[in-house]
Amino acid sequence: MSLSNRPWKPASGHGNGVRTASDSPIETDGRKSRVILLDTNALLWLDAGHRRARALSRWGGRLHVSPTNLLEIQVLLEAARIRLRRNATIEGLAVDDRWTVDGGRSPSVPWFDEARAVTWTRDPFDRLLVAHARYRSWRLATADGPLREGLADSDVLEI
Repeated sequence: MSLSNRPWKPASGHGNGVRTASDSPIETDGRKSRVILLDTNALLWLDAGHRRARALSRWGGRLHVSPTNLLEIQVLLEAARIRLRRNATIEGLAVDDRWTVDGGRSPSVPWFDEARAVTWTRDPFDRLLVAHARYRSWRLATADGPLREGLADSDVLEI
């Protein structure tokens, strides 16, 4: 079994109650699926009810977050660069019913291969999020200018 076909398992002590994407592939018939991968700002804005996330609040398709989002939030919290809304936790974000944490099967090998090809940004989290969206053939919801500039219009939902 290749590394990319092994079932995803959360790190010890993490992931309890986290909804993950189905193990079955997503049918796209060659078009972008009705799935949106949230960038970290989109996730935080949607969670906080920020006006920039209104389009996401009305989105009729599925919303997903990446394990990369949760890691970035942890790093930003540790560096005191962000604060979560009152009483919010990373664990709470992971189990929120408005989205699903993608990880039914670990996409790490092809995902990180794809991330190496994202040479137009030096932000490691942006590279992983772009690679994740490309790997799954999803659009990325973002307000980040460099991300929007680096991706094709069809690959972005601007918020």
